Amino acid sequence: MSSLTHSKRHRVGYALPPKKTQTFIQPSLIHHAEQHNIDLIPIDPSRPLIEQGPLDCVIHKLYGPDWMSQLLHFSSLNPDAPIIDPLDSIQRLHDRISMLQVNSDDLIKKLGFPLIAKPLMADGSETSHKMYLVFDKEGLDKLESRMIIMQEFVNHGGVIFKVYVVGDFVKCVKRKSLPDIKEDKLVTLKGLLPFSQISNLEEKTDCGGGGEFDRVEMPPVDFVEEVAKAMKEETGISLLNFDVIRDARDANRYLIIDINYFPGYEKMPNYESVLTDFLLNSMEKNKSGDVSMVREHDDD
Repeated sequence: MSSLTHSKRHRVGYALPPKKTQTFIQPSLIHHAEQHNIDLIPIDPSRPLIEQGPLDCVIHKLYGPDWMSQLLHFSSLNPDAPIIDPLDSIQRLHDRISMLQVNSDDLIKKLGFPLIAKPLMADGSETSHKMYLVFDKEGLDKLESRMIIMQEFVNHGGVIFKVYVVGDFVKCVKRKSLPDIKEDKLVTLKGLLPFSQISNLEEKTDCGGGGEFDRVEMPPVDFVEEVAKAMKEETGISLLNFDVIRDARDANRYLIIDINYFPGYEKMPNYESVLTDFLLNSMEKNKSGDVSMVREHDDD
């Protein structure tokens, strides 16, 4: 854990959407960071970033060409100040998500019904949370937006495993998820159904009671850490979480169903110390030349 031996005070700027600021920048985080010589400084994106220093580090969850230009300019003048996370890594993640847009009926046929339809942009808005279970082609035609990601629905015991990654720190927690739907009931369902109504389709699952849920076995720790390491290396992102389900038909088959940049760490136990340690380590590594946080895009 962090030590109070860090004598120099660090100014860490944060540029986050208002809702993210409200949930993430808790008094407990501010207090813990201050105890370990970190002052969290709000960044006003409407003002030039370079005028809001000095900053030893920037954490952000903003997008757009103007913000990108500001970060690149700031980094060119402050090469020892890490930008978390790297702009090109975030952009690559967004590009890969974009490739999942449905543009061919052949892709739907390969996946097979039922399908989960979720909005392409997970921006925290009300629209971004509108997800559906689609049972047939008619259901697809009823979707209001074509900017969606399609995933095949898999029964998974009503449990989802959320894996939080903060640099080298990995934490896996379990949460209740969509209930399993019996095969004989699936064949009778038509059209599409909002997630909020799916629980009405099935009687109480094995995980409906608190005791049963508590007894659900977690994925092996070494497996989770190996996947997290690969995910971080593949995306180039240090602040992320991904959701994993276990196939109800095969206890050894796990499926990654979602990935999020800079997730809701405030839901994670002891997030204050985890994030503080990460920030201190990131600033130390960047000064030693071990990491590069902002890079111009390569021309491919």
